[in-house]
Amino acid sequence: MNDTLIIEAGRSARQYWHDLWRYRELFYVLSWRDMMIRYKQTAVGVLWAFLQPFIPAVVATFLFSRVAHLGSIPGVPYFLMVFCGMLPWQFFSSSLGNATQSVVGNANLISKVYFPRLIVPASAVVTSMADFVVTLIPLFAAMVWAHVFPTWRTLFLPLFMVLAFLASLGPGLLLTALNVQYRDFRLLIPMLLQVGLYITPVMYWSEKVPAWLRPIYSLNPMTGVIEGFRWSICGPASHFQPVYFLISLAINLLMVWTGIWYFRRTERTFADVI
Repeated sequence: MNDTLIIEAGRSARQYWHDLWRYRELFYVLSWRDMMIRYKQTAVGVLWAFLQPFIPAVVATFLFSRVAHLGSIPGVPYFLMVFCGMLPWQFFSSSLGNATQSVVGNANLISKVYFPRLIVPASAVVTSMADFVVTLIPLFAAMVWAHVFPTWRTLFLPLFMVLAFLASLGPGLLLTALNVQYRDFRLLIPMLLQVGLYITPVMYWSEKVPAWLRPIYSLNPMTGVIEGFRWSICGPASHFQPVYFLISLAINLLMVWTGIWYFRRTERTFADVI
């Protein structure tokens, strides 16, 4: 019997995407485990997925609409405008937080067996996406309350959900790899998200941004997502800009490529430094 061991440079890199498919069951297991653990032993369970964006939207409605008298999209209640922005932002925030800690949180698994490490942060983003889908139920309830009913634009909502997924996946992969090397990012990310909440059109209408600043403003990867959500729900008065959407799409695709490239470059060292 002649057993031959072939060592070929770069072979594992070429097989990586094939391995992702081979280990797809692990992807399902990790995603399902995270969903089960997230609301285990909680009083209201999956309702937390609804309460997390709902409560900030209520507070923002009181502070920015009642106190600061910040205007809304014409014909759309301020609460619905904010809620449309808060849902994708909450998904983005949750995805970054969960993905960044995912590899460190699975240190025992990472250090013992081989599998494509990309599965771990990707499953964390998918878990947040499940919460995102759940929050669409109260969103449509808020539409009925505001007498804003679905139109043909609502059919484009899944497109902007995919864009939100890309906007979360790219930075999530990048920050996951950085957090393994430098644990400072565990403390830095909440601060970045807090700042990002105010420079993203979540609690205000994007038309309030000065015209000269909008091209720069559109470089925010979540701007196109939130404007798309509002256009799908609130109608043409939200002034959706296709050019800014294409800019956001290009930036998100670039971020996904960068995140995958950096994650793949550093993941071989995860077991040593984790």
